[in-house]
Amino acid sequence: MDADADGEAVYAHYALHRLKILPSTLVALPLRERAFIYASIDLQIEKEKKEAQKAKQKSKKGR
Repeated sequence: MDADADGEAVYAHYALHRLKILPSTLVALPLRERAFIYASIDLQIEKEKKEAQKAKQKSKKGR
């Protein structure tokens, strides 16, 4: 399996569990719509990472 297929699987997994979009529906979308969803997923993941980092720093300060 190549890196693109692995990336597609990660996005499909996220779309299924978080966005309730079936993988078959996702891959059937036009390329521009799929690219928009992938970019949105990337932004959301980045936001969640930053929030988790802030929460971790906050918990360390409270000790």
